[in-house]
Amino acid sequence: MGIGLENCVRDPKWTTIGTSRLLSQSIRQKNAGFLPIFTHPSPVCGVISGNMYLLLFILTMALSAYAAWRVRSTYNRYSQMPASSGLTGAQVARRILDLNHISDVEIVSTRGHLTDHYDPSAKRLVLSDENYHGTSVAALGVSAHECGHAIQHQQLYAPLQWRMAAVGITGIASQIVMWVPLIGMFGGALVWKWAIMIMAIGFGVLMLFQLVTLPVEFDATARAKKILAQTGAVSPGPEYDAMSSVLSAAALTYVAAFISSLGYFLYYLMQMMGSNRDD
Repeated sequence: MGIGLENCVRDPKWTTIGTSRLLSQSIRQKNAGFLPIFTHPSPVCGVISGNMYLLLFILTMALSAYAAWRVRSTYNRYSQMPASSGLTGAQVARRILDLNHISDVEIVSTRGHLTDHYDPSAKRLVLSDENYHGTSVAALGVSAHECGHAIQHQQLYAPLQWRMAAVGITGIASQIVMWVPLIGMFGGALVWKWAIMIMAIGFGVLMLFQLVTLPVEFDATARAKKILAQTGAVSPGPEYDAMSSVLSAAALTYVAAFISSLGYFLYYLMQMMGSNRDD
């Protein structure tokens, strides 16, 4: 995707079909070099803690890589299947918005692969060139999914409102989980107990953000499947099944991002609880 996590969490347009995997990627990048930093001070406990972190790191990397491969391969496969309606992604998006009496949302194209997103602050539905001009069942599915976010915005869908409200604090949490390990490594300014607590809070915020993201994305996908079937933009049978496969594969990236953030949160929470027991 074209935007990193830091930009996404500061910008409420983070509703793109593939962007959620950025969180798990960002988590891995920010912790890849810091495996030994926040292990238990006791040598024996520190070894166990370090092994747990290494196992968690490997498992979340594998899960995120699988989710990314799944959505990429499924999209590439069905981007070669033209929809019998002959409509482009942009045309389908305009039709969906018109049917829902949404006239104040602009539909624009952008460069990049799967850079599609809905920007509620600007009321702009942005489609990648391949989906804006494309007539494949994959392009129509992605376009309809982003329209689902625009409909959510119009209807004041509660989880979307919660996620937009959480953008600021999530940006702060993202910075915390990046800088605290660096400070611990080079500055030595943080006591182990306090560093663990700060990391647990940071990953807790990221985990909650991803938890709120799940109903937002699942609902947008459900809306897309229903609308495309009702409007006849994709035909029943193979076309509908292919479109559904693309959106279902994309949903896995949101689940992977949540599991990754939950895993790191639980790791630091257990470290914090162990520290309290030692005291």
